[in-house]
Amino acid sequence: MTYHSGSRAVQDRVGVRDLADHVGRAIGSGIRPVVAAFLEQQPMLVVGAAVPAGGPVWASLLTGRPGFVRATGPRQVSVAGGLPAGDPLTAALATAGTPVGAVALDPRTRRRMRLGGLVRPTPRGFAVEADRVFANCPKYLQKREAYETVADRVPGAPRHGGGLTPSQREFVRAADTFFLATVHAHGADASHRGGNPGFVHVDPDGGLNWRDYPGNSMFLSLGNLATDPRAGLLFLDWTSGAVLQLTGTARTEFAPDGERTLRFTPAEAVETPAASPLRWSPPAYSPANP
Repeated sequence: MTYHSGSRAVQDRVGVRDLADHVGRAIGSGIRPVVAAFLEQQPMLVVGAAVPAGGPVWASLLTGRPGFVRATGPRQVSVAGGLPAGDPLTAALATAGTPVGAVALDPRTRRRMRLGGLVRPTPRGFAVEADRVFANCPKYLQKREAYETVADRVPGAPRHGGGLTPSQREFVRAADTFFLATVHAHGADASHRGGNPGFVHVDPDGGLNWRDYPGNSMFLSLGNLATDPRAGLLFLDWTSGAVLQLTGTARTEFAPDGERTLRFTPAEAVETPAASPLRWSPPAYSPANP
């Protein structure tokens, strides 16, 4: 099935079931040549999954030379290399059969591709046997013209905490992009969220909230949260390579005027300095950003 009961419930509440059915025809399980070519051009991939045995959900960043992600079969994507030392998803990606979601995002062209499936460890990294593959529109995706690989950049030791520090709150407030990982009974999803800096708000108690901007009407992430509130967020400093990962729970608030707000309660934070060797050029903000 294209959608499970959680997504259907949100689609019906918003009144977009017919539109979701139309858009959902673009979801397939095969990796077309255009998808394979796109993946092989990317220097980064974001994956989302739950820690084995029903644990928390995290979103993690993988980087490599273009070609480190590539199609190796009609429904298989292989990833060479692994996560930085101490990443919370290391065990999940090393466990065969773990449901994962992934999103490959290219700021240079404002294109993104999402896929979901089951992990299989390989001698060089891991593979994903895909059960859904689809593209998203460029809405809310900031354009960054170019990147360089900083050869002497060495990842720092991950810093773990139970809540956001003052500097981490500023990290979040300054973000124009983050990635959201969610799960459901039979799978996982990783998606992109973008807006002008400040679109993610930090509450006095350390919780986060952001508006759910109009999108493709699939409501995959919100549908997952309707059935399982676990979520993982990943924020990236596009210049320094620092990564902030948060895990916790999220819920959707529906206002009478149709506006939707996501509220996220963090349970744990992991900040890794210089986790990414990529240094991107300054952004041109999406014209779709409110």
